[in-house]
Amino acid sequence: MKFKYALRLFVVVAFAKAYTSQAQLNSNTPLISNDSIAQKQWVDSVYNSLSQKEKIGQLFMVDLFSNKGKAHVDKVRKLVTDHKIGGIIFSKGGPVQQAYLTNELQEKSKTKMLIAMDAEWGLAMRLDSTYAFPWNMTLGATPGKQSSYEVGKRIGEHCKRLGVHINFAPDVDINTNPLNPIIGNRSFGEDMNNVTDKASAFMNGMQSTGTLACAKHFPGHGDTDTDSHKTLPTVDFSAERIDSVELYPYKRLIDKGMASVMVAHLNIPSLEPRPGYPTSISEKVVTDLLKTKLGFNGLIFTDALNMKGASNFSAPGEIDLQAFKAGNDVLLISEDVPKSIEKIQAAIEAGELTEERLEHSVKKILMSKYVVGLHNYEPVQIPQLVEDLNTEKDDVVYENAISAAVTVLKNKSDILPIKNLETKKIAYVELGDDSGTVFLNELNKYTQVDQVKSTQLDGLLKNLEKYNTVIIGLHRSNENPWKSYKLKEKELTWLYEISRKHDVIFDGFVRPYMLEQLKTIENLEGIIMSYQNSEWSQKVSAQIIFGARDAVGTLPVSSGLFKVNEGIKVENIKRLSYGSNPSSVGFDSKMVSKIDSIAMHTINGKGAPGIQILVARRGKVVLDKTYGYHTYDKKDAVKSNDVYDIASVTKILATLPLVMELEENNVISLDDAISKLDTDLKSTNKEQITVKQMLSHYGRLKPWIPFYVYTLDSITNKPSPLFYSSGSKSSFNIPVADRLFANATVQDRMYNQIKESELRDKLEYKYSDLPYYIMKRYIEKHYNKNLDELTQNHFYSSLGMNRTGYLPLNKFPKKEIIPTEDDKTFRNQLIHGYVHDQGAAMQGGIGGHAGIFSTTNDVAKMMQMYLQGGTYGGRQYLKQETIDKFNTCYYCENDVRRGVGFDKPQLEDSGPTCGCVGRSSFGHSGFTGAYTWADPEEEIVYVFLSNRVHPDADNRFIIQENIRTNIQQIIYDSIID
Repeated sequence: MKFKYALRLFVVVAFAKAYTSQAQLNSNTPLISNDSIAQKQWVDSVYNSLSQKEKIGQLFMVDLFSNKGKAHVDKVRKLVTDHKIGGIIFSKGGPVQQAYLTNELQEKSKTKMLIAMDAEWGLAMRLDSTYAFPWNMTLGATPGKQSSYEVGKRIGEHCKRLGVHINFAPDVDINTNPLNPIIGNRSFGEDMNNVTDKASAFMNGMQSTGTLACAKHFPGHGDTDTDSHKTLPTVDFSAERIDSVELYPYKRLIDKGMASVMVAHLNIPSLEPRPGYPTSISEKVVTDLLKTKLGFNGLIFTDALNMKGASNFSAPGEIDLQAFKAGNDVLLISEDVPKSIEKIQAAIEAGELTEERLEHSVKKILMSKYVVGLHNYEPVQIPQLVEDLNTEKDDVVYENAISAAVTVLKNKSDILPIKNLETKKIAYVELGDDSGTVFLNELNKYTQVDQVKSTQLDGLLKNLEKYNTVIIGLHRSNENPWKSYKLKEKELTWLYEISRKHDVIFDGFVRPYMLEQLKTIENLEGIIMSYQNSEWSQKVSAQIIFGARDAVGTLPVSSGLFKVNEGIKVENIKRLSYGSNPSSVGFDSKMVSKIDSIAMHTINGKGAPGIQILVARRGKVVLDKTYGYHTYDKKDAVKSNDVYDIASVTKILATLPLVMELEENNVISLDDAISKLDTDLKSTNKEQITVKQMLSHYGRLKPWIPFYVYTLDSITNKPSPLFYSSGSKSSFNIPVADRLFANATVQDRMYNQIKESELRDKLEYKYSDLPYYIMKRYIEKHYNKNLDELTQNHFYSSLGMNRTGYLPLNKFPKKEIIPTEDDKTFRNQLIHGYVHDQGAAMQGGIGGHAGIFSTTNDVAKMMQMYLQGGTYGGRQYLKQETIDKFNTCYYCENDVRRGVGFDKPQLEDSGPTCGCVGRSSFGHSGFTGAYTWADPEEEIVYVFLSNRVHPDADNRFIIQENIRTNIQQIIYDSIID
């Protein structure tokens, strides 16, 4: 026995010496800095300044909760000052308090400590007020490595900002057991190549920031059905299987410079024959396998020694000694540091351990301290800490990752993406115990989707009868990866019964092992895995359903009828997507705050009580905000689905697309005389004016006729009873305002006034509404339908512009309609739910030049359709050449900037834009405070809606201060690529 012990000790000592030398000299070692000579000098200097007890203290990393009381913190303070521990692993709490504690304890420490955290999906795994990134299982669904790299990098940057040097991530367990209670979503999946690729990218991203990564849980915790926090799990695989599968990621990551490895508390008989002997204290596993066979030179951590998988095996102090003897460098969360130090010191004195063995680990620890910058220690800066840990950049990384992860598993009859919106009546049914509100709101950005509820299945089925498409979302808590993910029996029954009667798209915002419950899927037209119930997962999944994004994810695990790496690619159909912030499409992210400032300046200056603003680029909306209230009484805040009177923007959202359609179909020509369209104009002074001239505002037409003035009583100056009634009657059936109805003679008089009106003396540019009275009359006569029906049927319904149209009171609750002017000259009331323009009002609210109510989101859909050459949502509405024909300035040489219907940039200094847009850009403005502009060169759509005419149309604040074009200038100044 003595001979065997002496031989074993000799081998250990010899290996320790050789390893120390290798760790200090081998350039491939992850703990070697760029300046290895300076590093060695610093390490040797610090090491030689420590007593033996202080050297042993360096082996210990203790846990600290920043949200616990003074007694807990005092205990750690004592370990720092009295026992010179080498590191701290922070757990639950908040970032600011953690930063204060880090600074205080580092100041007390003789040798600056390594600060670590278990922050696999970001600091939010442990801390409040910090950012949670996607779980590994979600990243495992993404194609390629970019998302994993970017997530790892951002987590590393967060760690560095908080003074954290080591993050115990990535988890490289290959999760081949769906019943694994502790790994699950923490794993990248079951495919060892996918796990390795994602883990390698994550590691590279994190270590590029100077934060050390740590692969865990060695040699593999993926195929267990028990939790090592509670007991000692058994992995009953052969050594050959473990070598070929579980160890595969470690081999690759070690070659690529993994800084550290954490050894798990597992019972693996094929690697450690002693019954129930934890791998974390097994020399065969730690030294023979990890160090010798795999050649790992980095830091080796035990998993937490207070976990039952370790603490049940041996008493505090003894378990630490055994772990150190096994070859571990850092003893994590010892239950009794003072006793453990005594045990190790006694073992050295007894010859069970050598000074060289201690030197080997302590110098590796000091080398890592040099690598992370502790030789030039600087305290954590507290100001702006929370803001720096929750940035727009984080949203971009999350958005990109989840967009690449969402996986389509079934797409019967190409139900995805949803097309032909005009034929769809869509319901949303929410299952699960968490909220799907974000998902529902995002769905409604594309078309009307109604949430349908009932406490009973029969009632639910009854309520769903009028719908032909049902989107069912399963929403479970996104708080952590261990939350419940399964469908309840009741939910399975509901899913089955609904899918028997309707086209169903089922979307699971849970871990993919839920799919095991879907034993039969023939009645489900669409199946989507969205993996997490995060805000961004809900947003992105809704966008994929409506074809605003590609679906490219693949399953990271096998589950039920679906196999690992399975996934159906679904291409987008050019609908607007909604992004995290401007930087994702090449804007400076400061653009938002600058626009916010101008919007609030407008509201505070009483330029308008409320505003909606939208900015999109490259098909992605990156700003969609509301400001202020419906009126100055500040009772109702403006919401994104509140509709505004967009006044003359009606021209390019209603009349013009119908004209373009007619021209494209050879029904009319731009060179047609308007008398050809309307024979009543023959033998008038307007007979030879062409459509092109008229819609370019180059036809000598009067700019405006105050039609309403001629219908006022000459004595009272109020609506004459000859033309108006306070109640709806058979002869007074044209709604003009609340309790004000006109008779048909009003419209006849209006048209006669247009027909008989004089032309302007000089042929020059003069903006006029009259062309749109003429075109409205022609279009409605041609189709024998009014503009309200035509715009809905030809464009709005299929575009998903469900918040757009004439006669808003017929479509929306009054509380969702923004009021305009308190009209004291004609209707003598607050105009609320009726068109502001008097001429359009006298046409029953349906004018060719005014009358449309809309939101920024809906206006943007039409403008994006134009921008995309007439295509949107998989449908070709207009040809590119048609749009180009109307978006041409035919009379520029005559100082007419206008296209045919579209407004164009100014030819000289002043005009409708900031002067910073390209000549191919186009748009329109409206009297009520509306403005929209599209730029094909920069692929930008900008929409501004307000009720600047409330309560008085004479309010010119927005116009005089160039509010709308100043915002446009900010948008263009913010372009950085």
